[in-house]
Amino acid sequence: MGYKFNLRSQFDSIMLMTNELIEELKQLESPYCSFYHIPPVLTKDEQTIRNEIIIKPYFADHAFNQCCQSLTHVYREHEHSGRVLNRYPGIIAVNTQNPSDLINRINQINQAKLAFKNMILKIGNNDSRFEAVHNAIPNVLTLAVYRQIHFEQNKPFSVRFTWMHKHSIKTFTKAEAITLLKNSENYGVTNKINAEAWRALVNKELLRVSSLSDKEKLRIRRPTPVSPQVNVRFDAKNRYHVSAALPFILINPSEDVKLGHLTDYYKKETDPRTIKRESLVERLFLQRY
Repeated sequence: MGYKFNLRSQFDSIMLMTNELIEELKQLESPYCSFYHIPPVLTKDEQTIRNEIIIKPYFADHAFNQCCQSLTHVYREHEHSGRVLNRYPGIIAVNTQNPSDLINRINQINQAKLAFKNMILKIGNNDSRFEAVHNAIPNVLTLAVYRQIHFEQNKPFSVRFTWMHKHSIKTFTKAEAITLLKNSENYGVTNKINAEAWRALVNKELLRVSSLSDKEKLRIRRPTPVSPQVNVRFDAKNRYHVSAALPFILINPSEDVKLGHLTDYYKKETDPRTIKRESLVERLFLQRY
C-alpha cells in the first residue's frame, strides 16, 4: 500500500512540474520550433524491425503545440506497443531573460524522474515492479516517465538530428547462461510451438552451452529499434549527442545557429565486409564474447 501511495505521489509531482514547464514555455518568445511525428509501432508489429520510417515534419506554432503535448505522453494508447515506445523528436528554441529559472525547472523535473525510477528499482523483481506501478498508475508507460528533458543553455554552432543504431549488450558466465535457458523452459512462445517441442528446443540449446568451457565468456547482443538522436556541436572537438525521445530545448540560441531537420529513415544494406558472429542461441542473441 505504501508503494502505491508513494509512486502515485511522485508521479503526480512529475506531471504537475511538467505542466508548469509547459505553461512557462508558452510565455516565452520562441524564434524557432520543429517537431517530427514518427508513426507509432502497433502491438502486432513490435517484433518486426522497421526498414523505413517516414516522418511528418511540423514547424512554428503547430510544432510548438506538438512538442508541449509530447512532454506529457506517458500513457499507453490503444493498439500502440507498450514495448517499443514512440519518440518525439523536435527543437524548442526559446528566449528568456531569466534562463536560470527555466533551467532550474527542467533540472527539478529530471531529478524527480530519477527519483521515481529509483523508487521502482527498489521494489523486488520485474513482476512485482510491474504490478506495483500499474496498480498505482494504470496504463502508464514507465520508461516514458523516466525520459529526461535535454536542453542547452550555451550557444552551439549547430543542433542537428540523426538516426542511431544501438545494441543492448549483457555479458554472462556459462553458469548464468544455463540458468537463463532453464528458466526459459517455463516462459517459451508456447502459442507457436507445443510444450514438448519447446522443451526439446531448449534442451538442444542447453547441450550446446553446456559443452563450452567453464571459462567461456558469453554475451547477449540484442539489436534495439533505430531511434533519433540530437547532435549538438560547438566545434570539431566539442560536441555531444543525446536521445531525441523528447523535444530538445535550446535556450537563448544565437541567431546564426545551424538547425537541422530529421529526415526519413531507410535501413542501409548490410556491408558485405561485416563479420557476422554465429549465435549459440539465435532466439536470445546469445554469442561467444
